[in-house]
Amino acid sequence: MGSDGDKKPKRVGFMTRLRNYFFTGLVITGPVGITLYLSWSLIQLIDGWVKPFLPNVYNPDTYLPIQVPGFGLFAALVAITVIGFLTANIAGRSFIGVGEAILGRMPLVRNLYSALKQIFETVLNEKGRNFTKAGLVEYPRKGLWAIVFLATDTKGEVAAQLQDRASTVSVFLPTTPNPTSGFLLFVPREDIIELSMSVEDAAKLVISAGLVSPEYPKLLTGEDKKAVEKHQRKKSKRNEGDGSETVAAE
Repeated sequence: MGSDGDKKPKRVGFMTRLRNYFFTGLVITGPVGITLYLSWSLIQLIDGWVKPFLPNVYNPDTYLPIQVPGFGLFAALVAITVIGFLTANIAGRSFIGVGEAILGRMPLVRNLYSALKQIFETVLNEKGRNFTKAGLVEYPRKGLWAIVFLATDTKGEVAAQLQDRASTVSVFLPTTPNPTSGFLLFVPREDIIELSMSVEDAAKLVISAGLVSPEYPKLLTGEDKKAVEKHQRKKSKRNEGDGSETVAAE
């Protein structure tokens, strides 16, 4: 009687191998196909907006038997760059100032323009402070944790009202699977656990609903251990303080 080691490995059926090949190909071609589709759709969308405003003498579609995809996108990039160049001088800034003054007198439109301008300046300003770190906070209740993106220290009236309570940080709590929507929270600094993963990796984790998790070493580094221990000490001291206040109140 032969031993278990003499048993031949079970052969994989033809249909199983075919299914595995299909899913392997789907993993490779799926992201590529979706990326190409979205890029092509964006090019066609911008071409449809810009090309009708181009003079026929500058439109290559007038001279060629086929339409040139992406020329509208190229023209839009050139136009935006030229507008930025003209706005950089004194005359351009004066013209923009007059335009903003006119928009400022229009009810509804001025609020929309002001909000959009602030968003674009914050996102596109290279010197601005965008999301640089990801972290964890207990939300929506104790014992449940959610990923947040750290923005900056709380400022303005909110910071003034909370200065006697805690030093807070403005964080953005994204929703799944659309991380562009979410909640603005002002969280005490000691209640935030900063993560070593990048903001991009944290966004992937949110978008995939936890299915795509970035790699993480099994052993924490010395700095990570110190950060975790420091957070635990602060939390325990805060809990002890809350308990003593409760006893004193009784």
